[in-house]
Amino acid sequence: MCVITEGDNQSDGVLVPPPNFSMVEEGIYRSGFPQSSNFPFLQTLNLRSIIYLCPEPYPEENLKFLAAQNIRLFHFGIEGKTEPPVSIPKDTIMEALKILIDVRNHPVLIHCKRGK
Repeated sequence: MCVITEGDNQSDGVLVPPPNFSMVEEGIYRSGFPQSSNFPFLQTLNLRSIIYLCPEPYPEENLKFLAAQNIRLFHFGIEGKTEPPVSIPKDTIMEALKILIDVRNHPVLIHCKRGK
């Protein structure tokens, strides 16, 4: 598999991972928000699920990609950096962890906007 960074040309058939992409452990990945240029790369992961952490709605283009690939979306509207800091409800954390540890949802990609 040939992987390049986001700024390179994809017309050569090279795969472009989302920003800040990394494998956490076997079957669990993390990244920033995937764009359409990242879809071919994501296809190689054979994802079953995506855990999306931002409060904003998931874009229609991304939803169509997920539907075409039979990938389940789990949306947890967690606010990112805020001043003053906002605590995340324990129930939200527990629900996200239940999805993450259930191997039936693997391979899984967890992402927010920047992947930090």
